[in-house]
Amino acid sequence: MLDLHVHLLGHLDREASPENIAEFLNQGQNMGLKQIGFADHDMYWENLNLDMIRKVALDYPHLQVRVGLEVDYLEGKEKQIKEIIDSYPFDFIIGSVHQIGDWCFDFPDEEARHRQWEADDLYRAYFRLVEKAATCGLFDVIGHFDIIKIFNIRPRTDVRVLAARALEAVKDCGLVLEINTNGRYKPVQEFYPEFKLVELGRNMEILFTLGSDAHEASVVGRDLKEACQWLHILGIKKITGFAGRNKQIFELQDV
Repeated sequence: MLDLHVHLLGHLDREASPENIAEFLNQGQNMGLKQIGFADHDMYWENLNLDMIRKVALDYPHLQVRVGLEVDYLEGKEKQIKEIIDSYPFDFIIGSVHQIGDWCFDFPDEEARHRQWEADDLYRAYFRLVEKAATCGLFDVIGHFDIIKIFNIRPRTDVRVLAARALEAVKDCGLVLEINTNGRYKPVQEFYPEFKLVELGRNMEILFTLGSDAHEASVVGRDLKEACQWLHILGIKKITGFAGRNKQIFELQDV
């Protein structure tokens, strides 16, 4: 299995240290991972020690350790984002949308504000930004594609219609879509993206990767076997990893 979405620092819950890195890598080994990707939030850039991850990884020759970054896509901030990305030889970059304007919509206390929106309008506003993130040329992966459903507020319009342009952008720009299992532990209680969006992505021949979105070591690899079962059900036979911003294609049966 692959887990290309783990957060060493969490939300600054711990520091980057050899001991903390090893805790994540030990859990990755225990979960039978073939490849693990650290992708801390770009907002914690000054707290990262990416070279330390690579150094500790030398003690784990049977585990492919990748160094990435999860970047919060902010419309109009592409130049600043590029400067950060270009400053280090990353293996992969996840582009995620956590904000609509200046509203950080996925904070736990934001549910009431979600309910002030007409649901279709909320989804349209969100997926417009996902489309922009996909087409900006900065990212390799789109993270938690339908996180706007976090509080289980559903649109009247079929979500496949609302997400269509964003999915087309992912496909046209050669990006990879993440199946993120962390949604199961949010109010919506299901993976990101939901099954019918994964099915639509398969029909569009979009590539997929896997991520637990672990913010602590004990969560690394959580529910990824079930995510692989989804892919098997849909007839998806390959999964995507990364090295040096280049895709690595694995047979699903081998991960």
